[in-house]
Amino acid sequence: MGEGGGERRTGNTCRGGRANGYLRQLQDDLPDPFWQVDVSEFHDGVYGDRKGAWTDETTTPAPANDRSARRLDAENILRACLWHARVVRAPGIYAADRLPLDRLRTAIPVPLPAEDVYTNHIHAEDLARACIAALLRGAPARVYNAVDDTELRLGPYLDRVADHAGLARPPRAPWEEMRLAAGPQRMAFLNESRRIRNRRLKRELRLRLRYPDVDAGLADAALKAGSRGHHASKSPSTDR
Repeated sequence: MGEGGGERRTGNTCRGGRANGYLRQLQDDLPDPFWQVDVSEFHDGVYGDRKGAWTDETTTPAPANDRSARRLDAENILRACLWHARVVRAPGIYAADRLPLDRLRTAIPVPLPAEDVYTNHIHAEDLARACIAALLRGAPARVYNAVDDTELRLGPYLDRVADHAGLARPPRAPWEEMRLAAGPQRMAFLNESRRIRNRRLKRELRLRLRYPDVDAGLADAALKAGSRGHHASKSPSTDR
């Protein structure tokens, strides 16, 4: 911030698309000193494939691809720098306008139940609140998993989203058929399975999730969509 300027100094680097909008709404309520520390949001892919095992911040990272390895390197640099950034590891971020609807519309298959992988989720609004909590109550260079209480494999998760959106549930397919239909990027995701714990988020940051699981998030999205439709029906028509 320049001398005498009215601009807020912010060391915050929390990213995540929709989460940024919620974060900007929240940051105006906080005094300047809180924005002289840093919280960085990364992905839980740094843990690698855990074969569905429970995973927390004490689990040794084992990135399985170059992208996750680069993220882990960036985490370590930021945690070791002068301001000792807090790191928030986030999984699949979702919101009412951030759902895998295109995937459902194109009927990309998911693995058979016996081969399916666990997925982890956080609502964009709760992720923004987790970043704020890390700024307010997080310890320097500390890692926090920002994840809700959902315990679902990919197929059941997409089934819930499909039901919410009134779309067909995705077909199931054996692994080899999945390789042809999903593409390399999705297959990289499907090669990893883990269940992320959020005890540190709740105990140390004392964050109470507004959307404790994807069912709560989808129910809220449906409620808001219904409210928008009601208001639209009440507005005067401009059709000629």
